[in-house]
Amino acid sequence: MADLDILQEQSRKLNVIIALLLHILLKDDDFTQKKRKGTGELAVYLKQHGLEYQDIATILGSPVASVRELVSRGSRKKR
Repeated sequence: MADLDILQEQSRKLNVIIALLLHILLKDDDFTQKKRKGTGELAVYLKQHGLEYQDIATILGSPVASVRELVSRGSRKKR
């Protein structure tokens, strides 16, 4: 059980690093919980690279249900 706790802690830390790198890439210095343009595209991109909805929601600062909707909407647009 301790191994699972360690993995979850490492996952949380990696999510924070990914979120910080995302802010840098987007040249976004506002860390408040504002709506960001292009969140749907970012969600679809992260999902295509194997991240789970919960991780994507944590990285983007969005609810999991919203991330699922954004990803499904994004995949519908590509068809």
